Amino acid sequence: MTDHDTLTRTPVHALLADGTTACIRAPEARDREQLRGLYEEMSPENLRLRFFSASTRSAQDAADRACAAPHPGYRALLAERQGQVIGLAEYDTGGTGDKADMSIAVADGLHHRGVGTLLVEHLISAARADGVTAFTADALSENHEVLGLFTDLGLRVTRRFDGPEVRCTIALEQDDTYLSAVEARGRAADVASLRPLLRPEAVAVVGAGRKPGSVGRAVLHQLRTSGFTRRLFAVNPAVTSLLGVPSYPSVAALPRTPDLAVLAVPAPSVAATAEECGRAGVRALVVVTAGLDAEQARALLAACRTHGMRLAGPNCLGVANTDPELRLNATFAAGHTRPGTAGVAVQSGGVGIALLEGLSRLGIGVSSFASLGDKYDVSGNDMLQWWESDGRTDLALLHLESFGNPRAFSRTARRVTRRLPVLTVDAGRTDAGRRAAAAHTAAGAPRTMTRAALFTQAGITATRSCGELTGTAALLHSQPLPAGARVAVVTNAVGVGVLAADACAEAGLTLPPPTPDLADELLSVLPEGATAGNPVTTTAAVTEDRLRACVDRLLRSGGTDAVLVALVPTAVAAATGEDLVRAVTDAAGQRTKPVLAVRLEQAVPVELLPAGADTAVPSYAEPQAAARALAHAADRAAWLARPAGTVPALDEIDTARARTVVDTYLDTHPEGGLLDPRVCAELLGCYGIPQLPWAWAETEDDAVLAADRLRGADGRVVLKGHWPGLVHKGAQHAVHLDLRGDAQVRAAFRDLETRFAGLLTGVVVQPLARRGIELFAGVAQDEVFGPLVLFGLGGTAADVLADQAARLAPLTDLDVHDLITAPRCAPLLFGAEGGGPVDLQGLEELLLRLSRMAADLPQLAEADFNPVLATPGGVTVLDAHVRLLPRRAQDPYLRRLR
Repeated sequence: MTDHDTLTRTPVHALLADGTTACIRAPEARDREQLRGLYEEMSPENLRLRFFSASTRSAQDAADRACAAPHPGYRALLAERQGQVIGLAEYDTGGTGDKADMSIAVADGLHHRGVGTLLVEHLISAARADGVTAFTADALSENHEVLGLFTDLGLRVTRRFDGPEVRCTIALEQDDTYLSAVEARGRAADVASLRPLLRPEAVAVVGAGRKPGSVGRAVLHQLRTSGFTRRLFAVNPAVTSLLGVPSYPSVAALPRTPDLAVLAVPAPSVAATAEECGRAGVRALVVVTAGLDAEQARALLAACRTHGMRLAGPNCLGVANTDPELRLNATFAAGHTRPGTAGVAVQSGGVGIALLEGLSRLGIGVSSFASLGDKYDVSGNDMLQWWESDGRTDLALLHLESFGNPRAFSRTARRVTRRLPVLTVDAGRTDAGRRAAAAHTAAGAPRTMTRAALFTQAGITATRSCGELTGTAALLHSQPLPAGARVAVVTNAVGVGVLAADACAEAGLTLPPPTPDLADELLSVLPEGATAGNPVTTTAAVTEDRLRACVDRLLRSGGTDAVLVALVPTAVAAATGEDLVRAVTDAAGQRTKPVLAVRLEQAVPVELLPAGADTAVPSYAEPQAAARALAHAADRAAWLARPAGTVPALDEIDTARARTVVDTYLDTHPEGGLLDPRVCAELLGCYGIPQLPWAWAETEDDAVLAADRLRGADGRVVLKGHWPGLVHKGAQHAVHLDLRGDAQVRAAFRDLETRFAGLLTGVVVQPLARRGIELFAGVAQDEVFGPLVLFGLGGTAADVLADQAARLAPLTDLDVHDLITAPRCAPLLFGAEGGGPVDLQGLEELLLRLSRMAADLPQLAEADFNPVLATPGGVTVLDAHVRLLPRRAQDPYLRRLR
């Protein structure tokens, strides 16, 4: 089942170019009159451009065709807004072939709103799922609008002119050019839709009470005292004024329609209030109310979709925009956020308050803030696109507990992180989570591993706590990125220097010793008794000038990427603590490498020390916090220095046959299950995945014949028992190794047959594999995140060592390299034990083929290759398990709201 099989029954909503909402769905018989009206209300000129004549007969036929009973090869989709049909797109293959004639019509008065483009995008998605590879469309050469629509899709379009007509052929291949074009259109529509939420011209607080302490009253108070520069209203039928703000009995009674309404009403009243707002023309809602049940939630979202309102919440803290021309603070957080350049989006209101306070205290401030709450609509993806285009944000902080469309989020984040740092808190990094990661089946991959893969591939800086998030933000905001991970530690106390050095090493940073020349240079400027290692120990007698000279020389050194200065106040200091801090900030202000300070006596976890015009040095109370922040900065620099990566083309791929194998299996096993060895091998063969030679045997004699045929040079074979549902053969003792001669093969078969009587359906016979490194490769298909490819140490050690890495499919050439080098066992693959490197190219290709299989087949719930034997001469799958489930294909990049 595809997305568009569902679409025929369940409408979806998506944003038009102007930020309004349209519903996309299949036409029904009840739509016939509206569709006829769509054409009848067209001007004669537009009818002529659409049907090559001004006759209404063709229009009536088109309406009748769209509303008729479905027939093979035909699809139609309409767009409607607030119950009014505003466009229709359709295609027809004629019942045969992989090409389809396509047509599009948009209501007069709604051209240039993106209606036609949105319809065509959805039609393309449906056609691709149906196996259609190209659209053809006839147009008059003077119909510049439709010809421009085709050209701007981002697909390959060819034109053939025939007199006044043009036949366009549109190839439907979904490549990066097309996805980028869809992304650009979605970004523009998204930003337009968020303006009423984040840059409203008028705001109404519905449910603001007279009693102090009510949430609605608190929001109204914040809006008024923040100096909101636009119109502000309260809605409360009991009063005519509240906190000096005019109050009205209902939304309909307001003197002008607000762009944004903040709802602070009881949960049972939320949906009805939202409906009232929608009918009045409100464009966005912030719902701070918590505790909605499932029916109330559905009614709230239905009202928002029907009337095209964007929604933050429910159960949220509110939204804010500190632009001095607006000064919007529609939250009930205490105090007012300091204006600045950090964008913040959180699901937890408590986390939001902590981040707002921390950023304000640091002086970074906030450009805009959104508390997403239960996140029915507006998401982190929306906010990233807002910050990307607002001209004020240079740092993005996210705290997200869930993802609606992680693959779309990942694509957005990869683009945004090239322009500004995106930081998040990656929660759930517990011992229990790590134990779950140890499961050697791909199905055991925890959601934390999937989130980590998403963040890594998208270039998102994932921290482990709000404190680490704030500390890293302080460094990225105030200092340049390091060119690498080499750090020099400078201290006036040996013990503190040791702590700092340990923290840096534990964070993955390196502490190279200074060159002899640099060491001599450092000792020449430092007091007697100083040591020029790494750490550099200045002694407590260091003066301001000497410390400044030391830090300056380290920053000028070609072997240092960053300097961390750890200082403690002492009774014998030749300079005060303020003098030493000034030495650090002075040196930092003159160089293009990052400088960090650690001061154990500091009262707050992190603060920014002024270091000249528009610069500051982050100072930390703990060396671990400084080291982790610097490691994150080094990781970001490395990510930015890498190219984007590409998904390599692979030969010997037969996707069509693979889909036939899957469909055939699910036809006979509608609930899904584990493939038997024969079907599994056939599926792997469709993707050119190398397997050890094997044979299937159901009798003792068949096993002997297979063994005779498969024996290698040493004459040894392996027998593996099989029955439906068997996963861990070793744990069941269903494997016989190192069998020589017919007698041992017969004895092994009889043993399996006896011990597993009533279960055993046959055995797999294979030659005994050569010695090599046993690895694991697998896929876990996450219904939210998509397919996750796992790789690491295999064999019986997989459960105990939990040495695995993961990346989301499809893998790029860079992703697969990262996947191979990330596990702790990676040095073995490169010949660390003297055995020479394994076939790294073959290993990369195996993972790429596995990724391709997972991306092609949404029914692939899980695949485990364990062990995968890696030797210098090649890479071979020795044992494979594949589980299929009846899942529908999804188009993660199709534009639609949650």
